[in-house]
Amino acid sequence: MQKSAVIVRSTSTPAPPSVLAEIEIPALDYDLEATLMSGQAFGWRKGDRGWEGVIGDRWVRLNPAPGRIRACALGPQSDWRWLTHYLQTDVRLADILKTFPKDPAMQESVRECAGLRLLRQDPWEALASFILSSTKQIAQIQQICALLRDRFGAATACGEAGATGRAFPAADRIAKLSERELRDCKMGFRAPNLLGAARAVSDGKLSLEGLRERTVDEAREALLGLRGVGPKIANCVLLFAYGFPTAFPIDVWVRRALHELYFPKRRPTDARIDAFARTYFGPNAGYAQQYLFHSIRRREGRIR
Repeated sequence: MQKSAVIVRSTSTPAPPSVLAEIEIPALDYDLEATLMSGQAFGWRKGDRGWEGVIGDRWVRLNPAPGRIRACALGPQSDWRWLTHYLQTDVRLADILKTFPKDPAMQESVRECAGLRLLRQDPWEALASFILSSTKQIAQIQQICALLRDRFGAATACGEAGATGRAFPAADRIAKLSERELRDCKMGFRAPNLLGAARAVSDGKLSLEGLRERTVDEAREALLGLRGVGPKIANCVLLFAYGFPTAFPIDVWVRRALHELYFPKRRPTDARIDAFARTYFGPNAGYAQQYLFHSIRRREGRIR
């Protein structure tokens, strides 16, 4: 693990006065933009002054710099572990990459996506976001999540005087909404799925914290018990929220990449693809999946 020695300072902004805490986090081999825009999280926006988002109930602005990430949040901040944990800056990427298959296709994906990382997100936000992702493109998921935040999320102060952001609405909050209110956020048929998941979490029928103590297979089975949650959504949650390294989400992009790179002469069944992914990509298969996903989207012009 890398040591997260940091440089912290505080500055003041014009009236009404607010204190901004700043930090420089060591982050070797870390492509911030690729990481934030690789389909893991949907609440980040790039503005004139950097990447802005809300982690939990904390607004933060991020900017990349050589070998580090500059972050700004409302201060004072004596403990930045909420941010370094989310960004996973302590993970030694080189050790992860060593476990990837050495075939030319995988290594080309690594070169194309150098510095791509996995985030460690809040389980509820990840579950809700990926329930909303069904048959949607990333830009559409971002739009739905933004509407949810704006209409039902708790207000949180931002860096600029008088500005506010919105936290992702908690399961308890969504559980009290009507299906119509959710459909008004442009989520369509996903509304009852999200509502059902929120009520299961709110009522204690599904303990998201309890999944941390389960095996990956047990946690997956628990998530699959929710309406609207299939293997892809469950594996996204297991990978991006809980850090289960072997969770391997297979969506249309990853399936296409596997077809083109590893099965060019035949079209395998989904079961064959799943079995191949679980055995071929090693102990950090989920990380490898993210490189395949991001690289094929880049090659096909979906991202710059």
